[in-house]
Amino acid sequence: WPEREFNIEGNPFHNLMDHVRAVRPHQVTFVPDSEGQFTSDHGWTFPQDTERLKPLIDECKALGVRVSLFMDPISEQMAAARAVGADRVELYTEPYAATWGTPENAAQLQRYADAAQIALAVGLGVNAGHDLNRDNLPAFVAAVKGLQEVSIGHAFMADALEQGYSATVQAYLACLNK
Repeated sequence: WPEREFNIEGNPFHNLMDHVRAVRPHQVTFVPDSEGQFTSDHGWTFPQDTERLKPLIDECKALGVRVSLFMDPISEQMAAARAVGADRVELYTEPYAATWGTPENAAQLQRYADAAQIALAVGLGVNAGHDLNRDNLPAFVAAVKGLQEVSIGHAFMADALEQGYSATVQAYLACLNK
């Protein structure tokens, strides 16, 4: 599908860069998971991760690959992500999803809206991902202005097994367009 973007996600310190060099995807999303970790559970932290990430981000950009950094929704971290050379951030949405349907959800959602606003203001694109699904996605998309893409894996596949791929794609597109 040449009209579609290709994004590779993973930890750049665990063999990801060999794939980036060989494939040269449109985008690479650096995620700070540890080897053997089942799924991600936090974003990069600055200034702690700056020195390690900077040369890899520079290399990706030299290869023509856009760089997104997996980040917690901490507004103060957005300028640092831009300063290290990132083009986008992917906001880690598990805390939002975990509070879905509870009184705490509005405060969580506001954290994401605020972080996205700051990210946009410093020149970053905004992506999001982790535990988003057909239930919680419409509210997230409505509140988080400037969202460019969402990464939905597990929920999408579970829905596709029950409803089929075509119906699932249409259902998620409807969520994004609400």
